[in-house]
Amino acid sequence: MEMLHPEWSYQAVLYEMNVRQLTAEGTLRAAAAKLGFLCDMGIDAVWLMPVYPIGVEGRKGSLGSYYSVRDYCAVDPCLGTMEDFDAFVAEAHRLGMKVLLDWIANHTARDARWVTEKPASWYERDASGAPAVPWDWTDTAKLNYAEREVWRAQGDAMEFWVREHSVDGFRCDMAMLVPIEFWNETAQRLRRVKPDLFMLAEAEETYLFDGGAFDACYAWEMHHLMNDVAQQRVRVTSLRDYIYADRRRYPRSAMRLAFTSNHDENSWNGSEFARMGAAREIMAVFTFVVPRGLPLIYTGQEIGYDHSFAFFDRDPLPAYGSNPFSEFYRRLTALRHANPALASGERGGEMIEIRNNAEDCLMIAVREAEGNRVVAVMNLSPYAIHADYYTGIYAGMYTDAMTGRPGELRGHVEEDMAPWSYRILTR
Repeated sequence: MEMLHPEWSYQAVLYEMNVRQLTAEGTLRAAAAKLGFLCDMGIDAVWLMPVYPIGVEGRKGSLGSYYSVRDYCAVDPCLGTMEDFDAFVAEAHRLGMKVLLDWIANHTARDARWVTEKPASWYERDASGAPAVPWDWTDTAKLNYAEREVWRAQGDAMEFWVREHSVDGFRCDMAMLVPIEFWNETAQRLRRVKPDLFMLAEAEETYLFDGGAFDACYAWEMHHLMNDVAQQRVRVTSLRDYIYADRRRYPRSAMRLAFTSNHDENSWNGSEFARMGAAREIMAVFTFVVPRGLPLIYTGQEIGYDHSFAFFDRDPLPAYGSNPFSEFYRRLTALRHANPALASGERGGEMIEIRNNAEDCLMIAVREAEGNRVVAVMNLSPYAIHADYYTGIYAGMYTDAMTGRPGELRGHVEEDMAPWSYRILTR
């Protein structure tokens, strides 16, 4: 099903905010003071990791998992008050940014309000009659979606945040573990309250776009391929094959979250510095130019913090301020905002490739839309290469997006390219 997305989302850049680790205080009030910096960097929407009170039973670490929810309609006292939350949203809106709330529909904490206040049938049960534990998430209890009242209560709680607290959408945790019919029905309900609601699924099943619940889903497979290319377990040909196969799998309107890091990758598999090494920068560029991509920046990336955050404890950023990393991301967000060809969904240009002599290393991608063209020349390899290619109809004068300087793309190009080097040309 093709759908129209909120107008702001087509050329948006998302930021995942880990409130616990962003500031020394670890509060919503302190986090709100960072919104101006993010706005200046070109962020359009802030996805807040879960803000709800966290379960105590089976708690992991000193503070527990954000994803072990005790009460869907309250704010974790460690982060502040509901007034602090409202002030955060108001400040984001004042700066022209949207706020997406992390939503965990699959499970609650083991000592959630619903466990004692709602019928036993609201939870899947193990042999002993206790709420079932999904996988090894021993601090959580699995909700039972065979019970229609669970659907209604989830919808009520989500509507509470939209109607009473002005959130602009949701990032839906492990969306594939919950029936798609639930998401379709609930999204329809929420859009009656807020027509330009934005829904992002943390999953990449193609059926997520059947029925119109979701605007975007994760591109996990692409992310893992980017790590593999960076570590040279595979060559760039695998990434190229993925892009063409992916084009056939999803409706043209589907947006795909593209990232070099997020809270799961960072905490469990290491920072982008650890996983991607010298390829870190070009892979970030790739997330901004890939077809249908919806680029994401995770807490710490905007200042180049090379660290894997503790997941269940306080582990805050030590310092914060403008540096070459924030300048790099500022240039990338400006590139995305200025070029309709790079839009997500059905508005952006499909990828056309310029063939070349080193295709197991070099990808030359052209995207065009609304009279705008972007040419990305990317050596996605650890090898110095001698590139040789003909540009045909794409020859001409361009602007280098990362330097702002004018330059010519000649009809026949021969050039030496350093490992992991790139040029992004716009006109």
